[in-house]
Amino acid sequence: MLHHLVGLVKVRVLRGVSLAIRDLRSSDPYVVVRIGKQKLKTRVVKKSTNPEWNEELTLSIEDPAVPVRLEVYDKGTFVDDTMGNAEVDIRPLVEVVKMKLQDVADKTIVKKLVPNRQNCLAEESSIYVSEGKVKQDLVLRLRNVECGEIELQLQWVDLPGSRGV
Repeated sequence: MLHHLVGLVKVRVLRGVSLAIRDLRSSDPYVVVRIGKQKLKTRVVKKSTNPEWNEELTLSIEDPAVPVRLEVYDKGTFVDDTMGNAEVDIRPLVEVVKMKLQDVADKTIVKKLVPNRQNCLAEESSIYVSEGKVKQDLVLRLRNVECGEIELQLQWVDLPGSRGV
């Protein structure tokens, strides 16, 4: 399995903003992050439409062309209701990693992505170098729901002995 990996992406699920109400006056949201067959999830935040998770989930990346998918759910007694979804294209992050940037000042922005109809960005997203690591801050607008955004930070992790990007 390891010889197929190109690296890891740490997905820090920071918070939800103005998420949909699925219970009487609020929701009990959690986020499922998946790529390929991998599936990880955050804890449930009770009674909140603006939850703070600040949880780090690590995904193994075999093919950077495969998007990271996020699904937000409301934890229910019997059934968990959907609260929207989004996708993240990690290819721009990988392109910056491939530049093998050395000796750049901390917080140097290398690339900016703008919201368009092909992505789920709610606002401009910066890919930058921080403490020698390539990171990307994102605010994603959830699809298939009346409202809601998820704030994330991605960080690339090279694996020793992997074929790299």
